Amino acid sequence: MPEGSDHDNTAGTGEPPVDINAVDVHAAGARVEALIAELGSPDTRAKAEELVRVLVGLYGEALERVMRIVTGAEAADVLHRLTTDDLVSGLLIVHDLHPLGTADRVLAALEEVRPHLGLHDGGVELLGVDPAGVVRLRLEGTCHGCPSSRLTVAGAIERAIIRLAPEVTRVDVDGLDDLDEHAGHGAVHGSSHVNGSADGSADGGGRAADRPLLQIQRRPPGPCPVPEEVA
Repeated sequence: MPEGSDHDNTAGTGEPPVDINAVDVHAAGARVEALIAELGSPDTRAKAEELVRVLVGLYGEALERVMRIVTGAEAADVLHRLTTDDLVSGLLIVHDLHPLGTADRVLAALEEVRPHLGLHDGGVELLGVDPAGVVRLRLEGTCHGCPSSRLTVAGAIERAIIRLAPEVTRVDVDGLDDLDEHAGHGAVHGSSHVNGSADGSADGGGRAADRPLLQIQRRPPGPCPVPEEVA
């Protein structure tokens, strides 16, 4: 490959070049699942899943070593840049290597979206995150007489949370039940965002929703403490 030229990883395939800056970890995982589901025999699907497990385990180990090196060197700025990159952060979450827990990332998402809530003269409070990944929120003073606006704000908050904490399975917002009936929209608390349905049942492919393929070989939390400069 000549120096300075871009590597085309789809040359000769008839497919357009892949823009690595546009890769979405969730979309990639869904695509892997769909491709495996299209394979003919159960034996072939099992081998394909095992192949993915081996590859995921390999790059998971590499990511863990990267995080240990970065935190060991107290490279706070580098660590911050890694953990705020959507793609890198998503892979760190898959392997339980992200230095911030779910609640911390939910709070970061709320801080990110909070300035927009000023338009509705209100705020949002995090009530908790349960072990099943359900986030409970309370909206404060947000358009009490305007149900559709409250639902719009709740939807914006939900999207921000799912972007920074994709392992969240549901977002419950206190006080939206009556508003949802009045406005005629789907309540935020009734939606599911990772895999499968909101009640945790199996997804369309028949595999348990709480164990997506790209979350195999999850590692115990805590191997990568956050340097004081980042915490």
